Amino acid sequence: MHMADALLAPAVAATMYVASGTAAGISIHHLKKEDDPQKLPTMAVSAALVFAGQMINYTIPGTGSSGHMCGGMLLSALLGPQAGFLSMIVILTIQCLFFADGGLMALGANVWNMAFYGCFVGYYLIWRPIIRSSFFGHDRSAYRKRIIMASILGCVITLQLGALSVVIETSLSGITDLPFGAFLALMQPIHLAIGLIEGLITSAVLCFVFASRPELLRDVEEGGEKLKGRGSLRSTILVLALVALVVGGGLSLLASGNPDGLEWALFGNEEAGYSSNMGLDEEDFGVDSQAAQTAESIQEKTSFLPDYAFPGSDNPAGTSFSGIVGSAIVAGIALLICLAGGFFRKRKKA
Repeated sequence: MHMADALLAPAVAATMYVASGTAAGISIHHLKKEDDPQKLPTMAVSAALVFAGQMINYTIPGTGSSGHMCGGMLLSALLGPQAGFLSMIVILTIQCLFFADGGLMALGANVWNMAFYGCFVGYYLIWRPIIRSSFFGHDRSAYRKRIIMASILGCVITLQLGALSVVIETSLSGITDLPFGAFLALMQPIHLAIGLIEGLITSAVLCFVFASRPELLRDVEEGGEKLKGRGSLRSTILVLALVALVVGGGLSLLASGNPDGLEWALFGNEEAGYSSNMGLDEEDFGVDSQAAQTAESIQEKTSFLPDYAFPGSDNPAGTSFSGIVGSAIVAGIALLICLAGGFFRKRKKA
């Protein structure tokens, strides 16, 4: 769902930067008040896991399209909505600047579409109410069922909201080649399928965390006491880190070559025998603006692994290298955010 700059008018892009920046400012302010030593390693490894997970496009059968996880629900369940949102900003910014994935001018919109709904709407309206409810009872089995229920519903609903936002933003940008109704009719069903698969992936990861260290999940309690886990914090973090390494460095090579949901809606996949959908020209579409040209020139200078590959090379080692390096950068920046938050808390106390 990474939008290109050509899909947005500069005014719409600037508005989305303001909206996402406001949410980020509120999140930073909230994060300064927290004091959870477990959050530092959890934030680093979960952010790396989401970065790696986004590299794997899974095929949506019978459509000629593919999808990848957004990760907002996963991060908010582990870190809370504010830290999850900031982690998503790190992921999307690194993807944009270093891998030319998503436009720089469109970054504010991509943060809103892919992070805001999953982290805030997904947490406050779906995850927390379901996990704190009495659905299925209060034993371990009941918690697992609620985790699965919240994960699937959260991913489906928040991806639908993100897809709707993409359609609204392109409509407000005045792209007449994308009639609102027709574009919406393509975006919503394909992201429903993508959301269902992401929900299953998210529930699998969170059920593992619940079995190992349930206190790492937000709102999981029993009678006011924390449930006992089957593993140590170190082993749980290590397993998640190894999964991120394997996914980013190995499984990313198996990613589907079909266009993702947004690209599929815009350009179709006639080469594989599927519909052309909106039938836009991939080389010439949308809005051409000076702001977009400037943003593109900046990306050309900062993206040292464009499209997750070595420049000018089809060597698959470039994909593996991108997955490992990108995950490490994301984890490192997430650590710095946590350390900075701890520094300001200690300074305020002093």
